Amino acid sequence: MSTKLDEVSRIWPLIDNILTPPHNEEQYEQLVAFLDEVTDIVGEDESHSLSSLMETLGTLIEAYEIQNISEIKGSPNHVLQLLMGEHNLKQSDLPEVGSQGVVSEILSGKRKLNIRQMKALSERFGVSPAVFM
Repeated sequence: MSTKLDEVSRIWPLIDNILTPPHNEEQYEQLVAFLDEVTDIVGEDESHSLSSLMETLGTLIEAYEIQNISEIKGSPNHVLQLLMGEHNLKQSDLPEVGSQGVVSEILSGKRKLNIRQMKALSERFGVSPAVFM
């Protein structure tokens, strides 16, 4: 066995559950949460020692999403309108976005969603934050 394969064989039992493709929604959500943690550490630093882990996790998540999550298309405000309709929500039902006035401005296209709002909405509706970009 090569030296690299020896090294991988020793550590694989410790990381195998982290680098396994998700096969259900629970595993998917755990992988997304782990990617969020890694992203918080790595940030934009492509030379960080965990940047390739971040890329690998993103690839595993993307593969799951392509196979299992229907893509919502449209502008961010249109997507939000669709999701609100599906869940029978009013503007005042989205305090994680802001006041009813803020939600109104987003829905009308006068204001864009920020990263915090996208993350909160993706968690609330169980969709990728990318649908709000």
